[in-house]
Amino acid sequence: MKYSIVIQWSDEDKCYVVSLPDFTDVYQPFTHGDTYEEALKNAQEVLEMLIDG
Repeated sequence: MKYSIVIQWSDEDKCYVVSLPDFTDVYQPFTHGDTYEEALKNAQEVLEMLIDG
C-alpha cells in the first residue's frame, strides 16, 4: 500500500513538520525532524505504528 507523507518547513518551530493526510479521519498524526531526512524517518516510524496498530 502507498500512503502520503507531507513534509513542510516550519519557521515558527524551526524544524520540518510532518503530517499523514491518509489518517486524518481518525486523528491528525504528525511528527517532526530537524532535517528533512530525520522528518522522513520519523514519519515512516509513525506510519508503521499506525498500520500495525
